[in-house]
Amino acid sequence: MGGVRLLLDTGALLWWWSDPDRLSARVVSLLRDPANTVSVSATSAWEIATKHRIGKFPDGGRIVQQWNERITADRFAELPILCRHALRAGSLPGDHRDLFDRMIAAQSILEEVPVVSADEQISALGAERIWE
Repeated sequence: MGGVRLLLDTGALLWWWSDPDRLSARVVSLLRDPANTVSVSATSAWEIATKHRIGKFPDGGRIVQQWNERITADRFAELPILCRHALRAGSLPGDHRDLFDRMIAAQSILEEVPVVSADEQISALGAERIWE
C-alpha cells in the first residue's frame, strides 16, 4: 500500500531544511516516510527567489543556488504551476492578499493533496492543511 501525498508550503520547506525542530513530530514523521510522496510547488521556488531579491530573505541566495540538489536529496517531487492552478488561485474567495499562499492553496485543492503548513490562512482559502 502506498503512502500519502503531501504538498509543502514554503515555510514548512524552509524549516525542514534549516530548523526541523519547528515542525511537529507528525510532520517530521510524514516527511521522513519514504512511502509518502512529498511535493514542492514551483511557487516556493518563486517566493524564495523573490524574497531574496528584494532583501526580505538574505539567506535565500544559497537556497536558490542549491535548489535542485536539495529537492533531489529529499526525494521531493516538483509541482509546476499550470494555468488551471493560476485561474483557481485568482478566483479563490476572500481578501487574503498573499499570492504565494493563494497559489499553494489552489494547487492543493485542484491536486487533492493536503498542504503541510503552520499557516491557518491556507485552510481559510479552502485547502486541507496538516500541521499537528
